[in-house]
Amino acid sequence: MGVGTSTFIIKWINFNTMLLAIAVIVFGMWMSNHHDGCRKSLTVPMIGLGAFIFFISVIGFIGALKRSSILLWIYLIMLCFILVGILIFTVLAFIVTNNGSGHSVAGLRYKEYQLQDYSSWFLKQINNSHNWEHLRGCLVKSEDCSILSKKYKTLKQYKSAKLTPIEAGCCGPPSECGYPAVNASYYDLTFHPISSNIDCKLYKNSRAIKCYDCDSCKAGVAQYMKTEWRVVAIFNVALFLVLSIIYFVGCCARRSAARNQHSKA
Repeated sequence: MGVGTSTFIIKWINFNTMLLAIAVIVFGMWMSNHHDGCRKSLTVPMIGLGAFIFFISVIGFIGALKRSSILLWIYLIMLCFILVGILIFTVLAFIVTNNGSGHSVAGLRYKEYQLQDYSSWFLKQINNSHNWEHLRGCLVKSEDCSILSKKYKTLKQYKSAKLTPIEAGCCGPPSECGYPAVNASYYDLTFHPISSNIDCKLYKNSRAIKCYDCDSCKAGVAQYMKTEWRVVAIFNVALFLVLSIIYFVGCCARRSAARNQHSKA
């Protein structure tokens, strides 16, 4: 690959990633002004990621523009660290998301989830009292449970609905409790539970309580996190391949720049 072609590709790629990084930073700043504490917690990593991408892109762009072998070396070293980091994170993501799945319940279309099915890493994160307190606050604010009765007008619609893991685990008691459902958001708690599951006693019809302290709710969150992590892991595989190609082109540009500087000397 010639010096002109490789440096042009590197300049074009890094110019576009600079624009992408600016968009990420602006989005992170917008989130910092958002009143939702759950989204606000993501602002620091969001802005940090955008700043890091912008910094690397500037080095790569200037290195290709000036055909500087030193700047391209720095660019490639930092890109190599990113590739290694993505590879490690992706492998770990597939490992921690390998366990856990829903359990089918007779008469219900949606599945229920059990906390012990998930990896020890997920259990450690979710059972941490500080982490769960924050997650619990987010669940209450989301109003996912309070709108179920509006989404499903009849019990037949509710039982045949394909609920999300969080809706299935946090919005109602486990089916093994045997509480009769009055509607999608209210259960008859005067009925004596047929199960010794502690979740049966923890569930309340109150909008602020529901089953947010139940293991079934934590399991639903674990399933949600597992799905999100698996999506991120698959995205990282594609990102790793793209960055590997960019790294190869960058190596060509650096060698070309080094030969160009050597010939001038």
